Amino acid sequence: MTTVVLADDEALLRKALASLLPLEGEITVLAEAGDGEAAVRATLEHEPDVLVIDLEMPGVDGLGAVAEIRRARPDQVVLMLTRHARPGVLRKALKLGVQGFVSKSAEPEHISSVIAALHGGRRWVDPDVSALAVVDDCPLTDRELDVLRVTGEGYSVADIAAQLHLAQGTVRNYLSNAMQKTQTRTRHAAARYAREHDWL
Repeated sequence: MTTVVLADDEALLRKALASLLPLEGEITVLAEAGDGEAAVRATLEHEPDVLVIDLEMPGVDGLGAVAEIRRARPDQVVLMLTRHARPGVLRKALKLGVQGFVSKSAEPEHISSVIAALHGGRRWVDPDVSALAVVDDCPLTDRELDVLRVTGEGYSVADIAAQLHLAQGTVRNYLSNAMQKTQTRTRHAAARYAREHDWL
């Protein structure tokens, strides 16, 4: 029997998976979470074999939640559900040690078999997800992408510096580099450009 925590802000999809996964395989859903913070709490409390988490959630996103969980449970097995597999995001998830990626449009039967594979120590990346990861034409560094991601949420330089534990001058340098590379005049335009090109 494989135990699972399900984290997805789309309640309909989450509830459907919670009822369908146990029918597809030997899976017990220990808890559900509707956002990143709840996912962290539920995973640390229930210690599931596999955390099934949506990449894009309000507040703390899937990557932020996984980073936090990894600090407390470095060996936690993670399956990430994604609708938009951007190369930069995939790279970051792999660096965090995420073992599996499945498209959100996948059949519950497929998700169930991937959960079993991950629990058995294997890795899995859906072909449509990996194809996107290979096409990586992003000229921005991970840190430049980090500051643009936070900029896109409307934070000031001081807020970005505090959130990413960087000096304000360092944040300004990253933003300036990002603006040069995207040939934009403002940090918000740079963030928009990066998002339009699926780099964020």
